[in-house]
Amino acid sequence: MAMALDEPRDGDMTKEIDGFTYLVNEDFMEKVKPIKVDFVDIGFRLSCGVDFNTGGGGCSGCGTTSNCCS
Repeated sequence: MAMALDEPRDGDMTKEIDGFTYLVNEDFMEKVKPIKVDFVDIGFRLSCGVDFNTGGGGCSGCGTTSNCCS
């Protein structure tokens, strides 16, 4: 799972928190919720309800332009 700059599309939900607007595809959100975004010294750390590193049911390399979790 990754973050990238993007524009809203049909099927996206938006959430504004502390001056940041987050976009998440609604279908993807249902599969991985909850999503947690933490600000760390050099950027953001994402975590969610799916462990993508286990190899069981997840995936090991979600990019910003693909949905490998469908």
